[in-house]
Amino acid sequence: MRRTLLQHPRDHSGLAEGVRDVYRRGHAQMAVIRQLDHLVYLPPDYDASRPWPLVLFLHGYGERGHDIDRIRFNGLPALIDKGSDFPFVMVAPQLPESTFLNQWESDVLNQLLVQIQDRYTIDDRRIYLTGLSMGGYGTWDMAITYPTRFAAIAPICGGGDPSLVHRIKHLPVWAFHGARDPVVPVERSNEMIQALRDAGSTQAQLTIFPELEHNSWDAAYTASLFQWLLSHSK
Repeated sequence: MRRTLLQHPRDHSGLAEGVRDVYRRGHAQMAVIRQLDHLVYLPPDYDASRPWPLVLFLHGYGERGHDIDRIRFNGLPALIDKGSDFPFVMVAPQLPESTFLNQWESDVLNQLLVQIQDRYTIDDRRIYLTGLSMGGYGTWDMAITYPTRFAAIAPICGGGDPSLVHRIKHLPVWAFHGARDPVVPVERSNEMIQALRDAGSTQAQLTIFPELEHNSWDAAYTASLFQWLLSHSK
């Protein structure tokens, strides 16, 4: 299995100087990139001769900073770090702490996606978006900002502006939330899904875990969700 070296943005407008660190655990290949730091996962059988699905993963508030290891603790990066393999490319950026960026900015993320698409053979019809907590908010916001960018989204314990979700009434959405969440009330997901349905969506669903608090992502990130994402194409 080859080790892949990457180049990515060192800021939000230019190109990167290079890679700071590369590691591989099990079958997972990841690379740690300079600003905007992020992990990139390539499937073990990645072959640039054919297009691959791409999943953009957005972490939560607690994983901000400049230690890239922090975003390996939860969600998709954690599963990959433990040795799980997936049939898609994944990019997981890290939001800096104590900078002008205090939330996910959709335009910055879109620039990252463009650069990933330039460097890998990505299927434009099969780009997916998911995130947890602050990343759940970022998932809603980016989908609304770029309503034709993704084939499906999965926001977890997040929320957003219900008055804008009509822009993604065509988009398959599967949201997740813990009923006892003390950080982001479950009403935030309820109101987004209800607004989608009121706008005419027939592809909006919400799974509420009755006994869970804020961490609903461990229960959400299962084979069923990944199969559901990959079943959709633009």
